[in-house]
Amino acid sequence: MPTETTSIPIPPPNRSWLVARALIPDHGPRRVLAFATFVNMLGSGIFMASAVLFFTRSVGLPLAQVALGMGIAALVGLLAGIPIGHLADRRGPREIYLLTLIIRAATMAALAFVHTFWLFVAVICLTQLAHSAGGASRGPLVRGFGGTNLAQYRAYLRSVANLAGCCGALAAGAAVQLDTRAAYLALVVGNAISFVACAAIITRLPSLPPIPVPHLTGRWIALKDKPYMAVTVLDAIMGTQGQVLVFALPLWIILQTDAPRWFIGVAVLVNTALVAALQVRASRGIDTSPAAGRAMRRSGLAFLVGMALIAATSTMPGWLAVTVMTFGVAVHTVGELWHTAGSLELQFRLAPPHAQGQYTGVSVLGTGLANVAAPSILGLLCVAWGAPGWLLMGGIFVAVGLAAPVVVRWGERTRPDTAAAV
Repeated sequence: MPTETTSIPIPPPNRSWLVARALIPDHGPRRVLAFATFVNMLGSGIFMASAVLFFTRSVGLPLAQVALGMGIAALVGLLAGIPIGHLADRRGPREIYLLTLIIRAATMAALAFVHTFWLFVAVICLTQLAHSAGGASRGPLVRGFGGTNLAQYRAYLRSVANLAGCCGALAAGAAVQLDTRAAYLALVVGNAISFVACAAIITRLPSLPPIPVPHLTGRWIALKDKPYMAVTVLDAIMGTQGQVLVFALPLWIILQTDAPRWFIGVAVLVNTALVAALQVRASRGIDTSPAAGRAMRRSGLAFLVGMALIAATSTMPGWLAVTVMTFGVAVHTVGELWHTAGSLELQFRLAPPHAQGQYTGVSVLGTGLANVAAPSILGLLCVAWGAPGWLLMGGIFVAVGLAAPVVVRWGERTRPDTAAAV
């Protein structure tokens, strides 16, 4: 007589695990590049969160000299992106990117021996030159290994970089709390080691042969590409939003609101968590130039709403200011997600494959100039002028967003058929 068997129900797979697993690249170059990105940004996050304190508390330089030196370095660093990007296009991006990582490791280690202002300026300028060069030479690697769904992979890399930078900043907090030269030196050496480790990981990538240049193509085509330059200008203006939460908001909280100072850290945490969790999802469907232009337009509107909410907190009691600013930071971050997705799509979509490094160098130049100008602009409008300045800056973002689709259509019309393919 057969016995009755009782089936044991098998629970369905965890949906969140499946989603997370789907976002992780398969084995191969895509995962190698993602791992290298995490290691690189982990070290950079450690140093960026403590750089000013290292130079003032450990090296002993006055704050004014540190600000001047870092400003000079930021401007000098902008010179490297376009020529090194062109070199990566013609000599192979993997090899050039490796070279920039080694130089960054050496210059970062050299900071441990800096004791005078001019030596500080010289070393930090070399560091910034290598940083800009690395960004330009990395662009062709992302394009070459990104696969068919390049937009999603770029978004994934940004989530990885954001998460790594946050982890690095948390690690830096422990050294800052100790406030000793040994602790600060450990951060500098740790960042140098991260570049070496990143280089070791990149060696596992196969070489990408240069893409043949079409006949009668000029050398510096990116600089002669007027629509792309116009897109870069709009993207650079919109890119000043990156300084809103890390520069303008902390000063606003301290000088103009009754919100507690600890909310500065909470605001950064909210922004970081949302970017790490939602960048891939926010980038879905933004895989054409028109879609990227529309994303830029939406981002401008989101920035206006977010900045209006922040501006309204100057007359609110502390608890209400915290609540409203939290919503403002969240809305601003949504705009950041759309802006990033649209910006990255245009950087790759409008660039011909054989000159991706050079075009990335132009984008790096625009972003760098925006980062240099942003503190002064935001300080004048948002901090010094107050609520009207926040609204004016938000209005500028809206105007840029409205102009973006028009300029993008111009860029699309001027693309050769072979150049628009990604």
